[in-house]
Amino acid sequence: MKLTNLIEPDLIKLELENSDKPKVLEELIGLMFDSSRIKDRDEFVKAVMDREAICSTGIGKGIAIPHSRNSSITEVTVALGRSKPGIDFEALDNEPVHLVFLLAAPMNAGNVYLKALARLSRLLRMPEFRKAILDAESKEAIIKIIEERE
Repeated sequence: MKLTNLIEPDLIKLELENSDKPKVLEELIGLMFDSSRIKDRDEFVKAVMDREAICSTGIGKGIAIPHSRNSSITEVTVALGRSKPGIDFEALDNEPVHLVFLLAAPMNAGNVYLKALARLSRLLRMPEFRKAILDAESKEAIIKIIEERE
């Protein structure tokens, strides 16, 4: 399982239009819905927001990895949004979030879902990887950066 199989250019937003967590999550979920990876947009928004209410997925160092498994998801998918000014994501380090990787999976995707979450977390620990994603000029460049690190 490679991350580049889960994220495509139509699932990347180079500059998020919103700056608050709920609207950012809706924006990324909208990308998934528009590309037919979600059957019920509202149901998935609720699932992700319920997950965030338990504990913020803002893991620190400018990164958030919101994630949820839900019956409205058609396949394991990752959407990415960038924000140069940053988002108040209630991150563990209280710093603004600049990269949001939203991971969505069907209920029966346990192993693939967990592997994708682990792989994303591992890559995002590397400062040079985070910087490369932040500095990338295009969606295709972001895909290439992920490919090169996998």
